[in-house]
Amino acid sequence: MVPDLTMRGQDDPHGRAIIARPPTVGQLAARLHDLAVSPRRWWNLVEFDAARPVPLRLDGLDGARVWLTTWPPGHRTTVHDHAEPGVSTLVAGELAEVVITSEGVTERPLRANRIRVHGRRTHAFANPGPAYAISLHGMLTAQGSALS
Repeated sequence: MVPDLTMRGQDDPHGRAIIARPPTVGQLAARLHDLAVSPRRWWNLVEFDAARPVPLRLDGLDGARVWLTTWPPGHRTTVHDHAEPGVSTLVAGELAEVVITSEGVTERPLRANRIRVHGRRTHAFANPGPAYAISLHGMLTAQGSALS
């Protein structure tokens, strides 16, 4: 009988240490896509607050953070930067991203059902629409910053 060496969750039969690898940006984008097309997994957690965006931490991957944000109409974040790569997608409503670089300022709308992969950058988000917007975001943490 030949042993099954492909069983996941088992110790290596040769005594080697199993090393967990951090997720790639591609794996993080796939996780966000899976969440975006499955609102039954998070819709009951959504909160609406007219005074501020409401971020909600969701289950991510080891080495990454994943969260959902509900944006009130007309709200704009302060300009901030991220040290690690990340991904975003718009689930409902309107959301624009303002990116600031040494070459200038660019404003681009986030498109519903499209994953935007972004590197380290300085930016802000704004909800220019008359209704709430809902977005999903994921960011690799320092130990999980491998690019795919």
